[in-house]
Amino acid sequence: MESYRELADEVAADIAAGRLRPGDRLPPQRDFARRRGIAGSTAARVYAELTRRGLTVGEVGRGTFVRASARRPGTALAEPSGTRVDLELNYPVIPDQARLLGDGLRRLLRPDVLEASMRPVGAAGTPLAREAVADLLARAGWRPDPARVLFAGNGRQAIAAVIAALVPPGARLGVEELTYPVVKTIATRLGVTLVPLPVDEAGLVPEAVESAARKAPLRAVYLQPTLHNPLSLTMPVERRAELAAVLARLDLPAIEDGIWSFLRDEPPPLAAVAPERTILVDSLSKRLAPGLTVGFAVVPEAVVPNVTAALHAGGSAPPRFALEAAARLAGDGVVDSLSRGKRRDAEARQEIATRHLGEFAVRADPRSYYCWWELPPPWRADTFVAAAARHGIAVTPAAAFAVGDNRTPNAVRLGLASPPAETLARALSTLAGLARSSPDDLLAE
Repeated sequence: MESYRELADEVAADIAAGRLRPGDRLPPQRDFARRRGIAGSTAARVYAELTRRGLTVGEVGRGTFVRASARRPGTALAEPSGTRVDLELNYPVIPDQARLLGDGLRRLLRPDVLEASMRPVGAAGTPLAREAVADLLARAGWRPDPARVLFAGNGRQAIAAVIAALVPPGARLGVEELTYPVVKTIATRLGVTLVPLPVDEAGLVPEAVESAARKAPLRAVYLQPTLHNPLSLTMPVERRAELAAVLARLDLPAIEDGIWSFLRDEPPPLAAVAPERTILVDSLSKRLAPGLTVGFAVVPEAVVPNVTAALHAGGSAPPRFALEAAARLAGDGVVDSLSRGKRRDAEARQEIATRHLGEFAVRADPRSYYCWWELPPPWRADTFVAAAARHGIAVTPAAAFAVGDNRTPNAVRLGLASPPAETLARALSTLAGLARSSPDDLLAE
């Protein structure tokens, strides 16, 4: 008689050959045992072995299903070639996230609901989605008007559409001197000139905005006032009021990127302080997952037509299914549950970073998912990035964020969200060891 491992091998071969496809439901264990002429306890061991190998997943009350992809083991720095610890991309995933999302999405799979969610939808989305987003963005006593919410396929599309609506080709867009790299790419594509603006410990310097506008007109300012990427700075309330006053004097619109603001309850967004001049852009990629996202913007009434036209011209309308999913997940409390879990996760990962990098000049916020590391001499950022890569670790140099011809800081950004916590700890320990050594040591290897 075949052992349970041999029986598991046969099922695994069917999965590998495509005879059993992702999402297929295996027969109940009792039926499997009867067909194979084995005991029920042996069938249970077969199913347990398939789950242990990462080939199947069991759902209480529903059965056992072939996984969408085989589960990969956590990255280990000691493993040879091909393994890579990614501290560049920064998408947080917490335990139980897939189950929470699956439970929330199940009702969308009813044929009648699914049929409705396949229909096209415009930039204005649906009333349910607008209300859900307004609830998600509510913070520190502020809640946006749902009628001012517009949607895009993702946050990057929303940012691109807003820039296109406000800044014509050849015109100038003010940005923090270290900014989101995607904005640099968008500006190049749209023919927009980026103007780097100084930042201090409180964030964007309002006087710098006035100074730049006096030299040549600015059409808008893009900024990240809450948990700035890469510096983790959060602009205090007083600075937001000062900036709002400058925007009013210059009659200048602001594009507020709030992608990481869900990790903090305070302060209120710039859009609450200067609602008539601020477009708040956000998405669900960090709150939920990059594969289940939608972008949105809270837009002052005066520019709703321009932003809507830019979204349509760029083909950036949101998929109806993602929109319906977002509204239901928000309404069911799933988004809030995941956000709370990710807040705890970010704090735990910052503790890991402090434990391994506490002796170095590292800037971070206990609630953020990244660190800004000013490297010790004689390290240069490009050399350190190369050295880290030789150890299978990917980090981002300061040059990726820098705008203009200003001196680029000798620093790297570490994204803490993506690897498992144990892998992150080993990677940071390795990087700390690198920083204690000298680049010359690489030549001796």
